Formats: sequence, structure tokens, C-alpha cells
Amino acid sequence: MSELNIFDRNCLDQVSQDFGTPCHVYDENLIRQRARKLNKAFAGVKNFKNFFAVKATPNPRIMQILKEEGMGMDCSSAAELELCERLGIRGRDIMFTSNNTPDEEFVKSCSMGAILNIDDYEHITRLDVLEIKPELVSFRYLPNSSGEERQGNQIIGSPKESKFGITDDRIFHCFAAMKKRNVKRFGLHTMLASNERNAAFFIETARIMFDLAKRISEHLSIDIEFINLGGGLGIPQHPTDSEIDIDLVGSEVGRLYTQYFHSEDGITPDIYMENGRYITGPAGVLLTKVRHVTSKHKRFVGVDASMADFMRPALYKDYHHVTVLNDSKELIKCDVTGSLCENNDKFAIDRELPRCSRDDLLIIHDTGAHGYSMGFSYNGKTKSPEVLMRSKGEHFELELIRRREQTSDLFATLDF
Repeated sequence: MSELNIFDRNCLDQVSQDFGTPCHVYDENLIRQRARKLNKAFAGVKNFKNFFAVKATPNPRIMQILKEEGMGMDCSSAAELELCERLGIRGRDIMFTSNNTPDEEFVKSCSMGAILNIDDYEHITRLDVLEIKPELVSFRYLPNSSGEERQGNQIIGSPKESKFGITDDRIFHCFAAMKKRNVKRFGLHTMLASNERNAAFFIETARIMFDLAKRISEHLSIDIEFINLGGGLGIPQHPTDSEIDIDLVGSEVGRLYTQYFHSEDGITPDIYMENGRYITGPAGVLLTKVRHVTSKHKRFVGVDASMADFMRPALYKDYHHVTVLNDSKELIKCDVTGSLCENNDKFAIDRELPRCSRDDLLIIHDTGAHGYSMGFSYNGKTKSPEVLMRSKGEHFELELIRRREQTSDLFATLDF
């Protein structure tokens, strides 16, 4: 759970005064700290690189920060590719992983020299039709047979139900098919869970992927240039949650690497990941203000944010901590709700919080990933601004990195 002290009360009051509420607020210092923490944990792993999942926080200012921290970008759409292009990010600094991919995105990603990560055997024939001959190809693997089944979660899905990736019985055919098409450079990828805090999960994923890479190399005489272990490193969102032992994950992945790969064999793949939430999740909060406090069959604290600003509690029943920025010592059980015409528009249910009054500020924690990016305009809601906070000793600077939407933005595509 993100600590309140990363956002000084004076800072949040200033955000409310300067930019209004609701508002997404990010801490640049913490983003950089978490990027460096991840890189340090995997420092002993050959050519480790994290490709930041752009879908988590697709703001060019934050992407630029992570570019400065040595990260590549994991893209899954044309818009995310264009963000990279405008930032001068190209080539192997981009990994393009999509599913049910439209032709124009295959063309765009390859024109930028991105690493093309293929999700299904059928995509190979589509590349033929488009006359695309990528220099470097990766395949997304879905372990679901030969005793290698993994349990996913509701975000990624159980392997047996997942729409993502290539199954064990087809993965060799994919590599063989591209080799037949004279592709000589290959990578291997998987993505099995999201927001997972069990270190053993990632260590076992590495073992599965390292073993598969060896088998592919031996059976098809293909050298795997890199193995992308996916993302999904989780964050503690409940006060009682513990941090994932990222140092253990890094050291164990390094140990497994030395067991499977040796320079004399000519197989020494680089190791990649594609974490987003781990980097920016704890570094963001949603600042909101109380509008109404009502009592019916239970107590409701109505705020000016809604699930149009942050939908994860409603969509996934995720717990996100709520802090009330007042001095009340009296705790009252309540629901914290938005104003959408949907009864699941709630940030907290039966949560004991300090007694709230109109205009009190609340912060919803750990919204720095999949927050703004999953917002929507149902009920004619306009999206909130994004503000970057940069602390310098006892002082801080606030930078508006995305303005608040206006109703005119919603109507811009209409002809009336």
C-alpha cells in the first residue's frame, strides 16, 4: 500500500486548489526509486531489461522518466506505438504484444522495428498476406499441457480459458514455420498472471521458460536471443499485505539461468520482463472530495470521483486503501461511492473510516497503474487530470501532465 507520506498533506491541498478534484497524482521520485529497485534486483541476470507496460500508465511524461531509467516499452496497440514514436523510442526498445491484432498494427510495429511478439499460429499466415518479413520474431507461450499448467487469475485468466498465447502442442510448429520463412532471430515470451506477490510463481515461470527455450534450441536448432518472463509483479494494496521479495526473485532467476545456459553451448539469451503496476502503481493516488454524506439502510460517503476515474474496485473487487484527510478520530462504517447510475460504483464497501463531512479530501491509494488508462465516459463523465509531483527536500513541484477533459471533448466526434 502506498504510504501517505509520499504525498505531503500540503501537497495534496495544493493539488486540490490548483487542479481541482478528482485528480490523479503521481510521485516522480517514487517511480524512479521503484524502477531502480527492480533493475538492482535483476542486476545479476544477463542483460536484464524491463519493458514498461504502457497500458498501465500511458502518459508520455511518465514514459520519458522510465526511458531515462533504462526501460523499454511494452506496447499492445497503435496508440501506444505512436506514443513511443513521438518520444523517439523505436526498434528493440519496443516489444509489441497484442492479440486479435488488426493488420495495420502489424504493419506499424514492424515499420518501427519493434520486436514482434506473435500470439497465435494464425498470425503467421497473416504476416504472409501482408508481406511482412520481420527480422526478429517472438512467440507468446501459454503453458497448459505436458504437466506445465499454471494457475492464472481473473485478469489474465486460467490457462484453460485464456485467449492469450500459444499452447504447448503448437509452439514448436510456430518456431519451425518462421524458420522455414528464413527468419533467423527469435525470442520467447509468456505472461501468466497480474498483481502476483508470490515470489515462487515467478521463479517457477522462469524454470518453465528456460526449459522450453532449451528444448526449442535442441530440437529445431534455433538460438533464442531473449526470454521475456512477462510482468505481473504485484504490489501490496491492503495494509496487512506484504511486499513481494523482488530480490529473491532476481537471485533465483539468476541461479536458474546458470543451470540452464552456458556460453560454451552458444545459448545465452537476454532476460526481459514487462512490469507496469510494480513501477507506477504505488506511486499514484486518486485525490477526491466528499460531496454528500447520506444515511439510508447504511451510510454512504459520496465523492466527486467515480469508477469512470478508477474502475478496478468495481471490475475486479480489488481492495484499495482509502485515507480521509481530516482530523476526526471517530470511525464509522460506510460505503464510499461515486455518482454513476450503477450500484457497483463504489471504492469501498463497509469500510470503517473517520467521520466525513462535505469537502473533506480523500485519497484512494495505489492508483498509479490501470487507473486513468481504464477510465471511460459512461454517463457523460469527463476524465480527470494527471499531475506529477516532484519533491526536492522539503519542497515540491507540481506539473500538469494531462489536462482535465471538458464536455466539449466528449462532443468533438459528434456532428450536431
